[in-house]
Amino acid sequence: MTSLPRKELGDPTPEAPDVPLRRVPDFRWFWLSRVISGLGSAVTTVALPVLTFQKTGSPLMVSLVAASATLPYVVFGLIAGTVADRTDRRRLMIVTDWLSAACIASVPAASALGILTGGQVLVVAFASAALGLFFDAGVYGFVPDIVGKDKLTEANSAVYGAQTVVHIAGNAVAGGLIVLFRPAGTLALDALSFAASALLLKAVTHTSASDNSAGRRPGFRESVREGLRFLRHHSTLRLMTVVGTLQSFSGGAVIGQLVVFADRVLGIHGSDGRIGLLYMAWSAGGIGGSFLLPRLRRRFEAFPLLLGVLPAGALLGLAVVLSSDWRVTLVALAVWGSAYLVVLVNTMTYSQEVTPPELQGRVNTTRRMLSSGLGVPLGALVAGTLTVRVGVQAGMSTAVVSIALAALLVWGVQMHRRMRAAA
Repeated sequence: MTSLPRKELGDPTPEAPDVPLRRVPDFRWFWLSRVISGLGSAVTTVALPVLTFQKTGSPLMVSLVAASATLPYVVFGLIAGTVADRTDRRRLMIVTDWLSAACIASVPAASALGILTGGQVLVVAFASAALGLFFDAGVYGFVPDIVGKDKLTEANSAVYGAQTVVHIAGNAVAGGLIVLFRPAGTLALDALSFAASALLLKAVTHTSASDNSAGRRPGFRESVREGLRFLRHHSTLRLMTVVGTLQSFSGGAVIGQLVVFADRVLGIHGSDGRIGLLYMAWSAGGIGGSFLLPRLRRRFEAFPLLLGVLPAGALLGLAVVLSSDWRVTLVALAVWGSAYLVVLVNTMTYSQEVTPPELQGRVNTTRRMLSSGLGVPLGALVAGTLTVRVGVQAGMSTAVVSIALAALLVWGVQMHRRMRAAA
C-alpha cells in the first residue's frame, strides 16, 4: 500500500539535469507526436459532427456524438488509470495510438464501401474518446518520467500551448478539407496522424516507471482504492481537484452558450465571421496562458498562484457577461482564456508533482474524470437550462459564479491555514 505524503506544499526535488527541454530527445519526440496527433484530432472535431448530420439528419445524434467525447471519463476513468499504473506506459500509449488509427480509419473505409451508418459513427466517436482516455492515463506518469518533476510546468505548458495552436489551425482548415475530401475522407487524415504519433513514440527510449512488480502488486480493485485513498487524504490535492472541476464547469458553460450569447447580446448572427473570432480568442488565450504559467511558477508555488489567478478569472468572466460590444468581449475572452489555462495546467502539474510514480495514472484520471467527465458537461447543461428559463446572460453567469466559488474556497483555506499557523 502506498504511504500517504507527509509534506503537501513543498517543492518537489529535481529529478532531471538542468537542460532545456528542446535538448531532451525523448521529450522532443513526445511533443512532436502530440502536435501531429492534435492537428488530426482538431480536424475530426469539425468533420465528425458534419458527417453525423449528413448521415442521420438528426440533431440528437450530433449531440450524442459531442457527448461521447467526455462520457468515457465517467465510464472508464478509474479503470484507465489503474491499467496505466500496472503496465508499461509508453507501450500503452503506442498501442492505443494504433487502435485509434484503426478505429478512425474504419469510417472512411466503410464510406468507400457504401456501408457507413450513423450508428457506426457514434460507436467510433465513443471508442476513439475511450482510447484517448487510456492514452492520457499513460501520459500523466510518462511526462514526469522523461523530464523530471522540476520541469513539469514547462513541459506541460509546451504541450498544451502547442496543442492549442494546432487546434486553432485544424479547425481553420477543416472546412476546406471537408469540401476537398468530404467529411468521411477527412477522417483518414486523423487516422494517419495517430499512426505517425505511434511511430514517433517508438523513438522514445525512456523506460516507464509504472509498477510492474507482480510480486508485491495489489489486486485490481485494491489498486483502484489506492488511487482514491491517496487523493482523499491529500488535502491540498483534494482542494485543487475541486478547483479544477469548478474551472471546467465554467469552461463548459462558456463554450456551450457562446453562440447564443453572440446572437442575442452581441448582435452576431448566423454565418457572421466574428463568431469564429470569439472562439479563436478563447483558444488563443490558452496559448498566452501556456507562456505565462512557467514564469508564474518560478515566482509562486502552485497553491498561492491560485489566490491571484482565480479572482482575476472571475472578473474577466464578469466583463464578458456584462459586455454588449463584441470587441470588448473579444479581448476579455482572450485574457480569460489565459487565466483558464493557467489554473487547469497548474492544477494538473501540481498533481503530477506530489503523486508517487506508481499512482500517477490512477490519481490523475480520477481528477480528469471529475473535471472533464462531470464538470464540462454539467456546466454546459446548467448554463443551457438557465439560458432557456431566464436568459443567456444568466446562463453565462454560471461560469462566473463557478470561478468565484473556487476563488472563495481557496482564499478561505488560505486564511484558515494562516490562523492555525498564528495560533
